[in-house]
Parts: sequence; structure tokens; C-alpha cells
Amino acid sequence: MSALRRKFGDDYQVVTTSSSSAGLQGQGPQQQQQQQQQLVPRKKRQRFVDKNGRCNVQHGNLGSETSRYLSDLFTTLVDLKWRWNLFIFILTYTVAWLFMASMWWVIAYTRGDLNKAHVGNYTPCVANVYNFPSAFLFFIETEATIGYGYRYITDKCPEGIILFLFQSILGSIVDAFLIGCMFIKMSQPKKRAETLMFSEHSVISMRDGKLTLMFRVGNLRNSHMVSAQIRCKLLKSRQTPEGEFLPLDQLELDVGFSTGADQLFLVSPLTICHVIDAKSPFYDLSQRSMQAEQFEIVVILEGIVETTGCSRQLKGSVN
Repeated sequence: MSALRRKFGDDYQVVTTSSSSAGLQGQGPQQQQQQQQQLVPRKKRQRFVDKNGRCNVQHGNLGSETSRYLSDLFTTLVDLKWRWNLFIFILTYTVAWLFMASMWWVIAYTRGDLNKAHVGNYTPCVANVYNFPSAFLFFIETEATIGYGYRYITDKCPEGIILFLFQSILGSIVDAFLIGCMFIKMSQPKKRAETLMFSEHSVISMRDGKLTLMFRVGNLRNSHMVSAQIRCKLLKSRQTPEGEFLPLDQLELDVGFSTGADQLFLVSPLTICHVIDAKSPFYDLSQRSMQAEQFEIVVILEGIVETTGCSRQLKGSVN
């Protein structure tokens, strides 16, 4: 049985094994029922916070409040998934380029440059712009500061000079917004959580003569978390004396705030301890009631990533 527990872990409970079924013959019904052992997976309940830190919360019934996302457009773009970021990035540049190229083509068309461009003594607004593709190439050369020298703006076109200034300002704004958004998204250390691991389960046992809830946290990378601090929240539903039902009440678990044990030097796996004393939310719970209660322990680890200098908050649950 112990070998099966080591192999399958705590997500399974041992009910019967084939090796023990041969000894069931000749035994009473009660003994056979006690020795029937099969591996039956326990029913897993939905977590409020997954192991990877993702919160299983969906916002509904927002109605007209969705317009608030547009008021903070930069943060909204950063929070989008990568495929939508790349789509918006390509779409914005494509639309802006086609719009500005159309403006140069309209100027050339209204001035008659498309028909008079080959006249020897005629000075067009933009030299060597005969159609829309040539106007598009002129815009790309000026916007990307390539400057081949074949197409250029002349001083006989004041509207072209104004459009050129507008193009420079618009291009700077678009570059600052989109490139800044992509840079912020790439610099987010979200994947750092993949190399910081919490225990699958927490345990309760005696330590230093006190009943203690314990779990472990470890760092898989050689780079450290600077100024790492850990906090624990107990999420459970409760009813107030006034009759109000709180579906997700958050209670703080003391993991060493007064002694400084919550400040971690995470160079090796550490055991985080919560003493179950009179101030603990688990003080009035027995072993049977703890198994029947529906609650979740959320662990929050905050620190600065040593390699990037970015602050990071990592979340997980250790039920």
C-alpha cells in the first residue's frame, strides 16, 4: 500500500490491489470489504487560485461598465493575450501606412502630378510619384528614414510640407504607443512563477511543541528573489452574526509577521509555518471538521527578480 501511495500520490486513495485480492478467499464479508483495494481518483474541486497563479474568476453583468476598459487603453492592451497584441500591432501599422499613402496620392492627384510627372519643366509636389504604389513607397521611405533619394518632396508644395509634419508627429505617437506596449508586455516576469514551486498539499503536525500548519516553497533558478516576503490568506465562506453570508471571506494567516519569518532568503526550499494557536482560524476546528470544511489557503509571494529588477507577485494554493 505504501508503494502505491508513493507512486500515485495523495490525489488517489487506495481501495484494492490485485496482490491482496488472492487472499480474500476464505474470509468473511466484513474482512473482504476491509481488504478490497482499488485505485479510485478523488473528486477534485475547483480551486479559487490555480497552482500557476491564475485566478478562476470571471466578471459578469458588467453592462455599460465595459467602456471603462477603453479609458485605460494602454493597460488593456498590455493585459491582452499575445496573439491579440500582435494582431493589433500589425493592423494599426497597416491602416496608418495605407491612410498616409492615400493622403500623398490624393495630393498628387488633385495637383495633376500623376499626368504631368513626365513633363520636363514641371515641378511636382513629390518627384517620381506616378500612382498609388509609388506614393506608398515614398511614404515608407520617409517614415522609415530610408531615403533612397529617388522620390523626394519639393518646396513648391505647401500642403505636402504640412502633411509631412503631420506624418512625422503621427508616426512618433504610434511608435511610442505600440512599441512601448510591446516592451512592457515582454518585460513582465510572468513566467518567473514557473520556477517557483509551492507544496501540493499542506500538513499539520507538531513542531517545537506546537500544533503547526506547514508547507514548502522552493526556487528552481540560481537567480534569487530579492526582498522576498510571503503572506497567506484563508478563503472560506462564513455567515456574520447579523445574518450576512460572505461567500469568499479572506482571513490572514500568521506566518511569522511578528518574528520576521515572513521575510525569506530563498536560496533553498523553505518550510513555511503557521502556528495553530488561539488566534488562528483553525483553532476551533477538529480533524473531521477540517476534512469536511470547504476552504482554500492562498499563498502570495512578493519580491524583486534579481536578473531584471522588476517586482513580481506570485500566487498559488496549497490545500
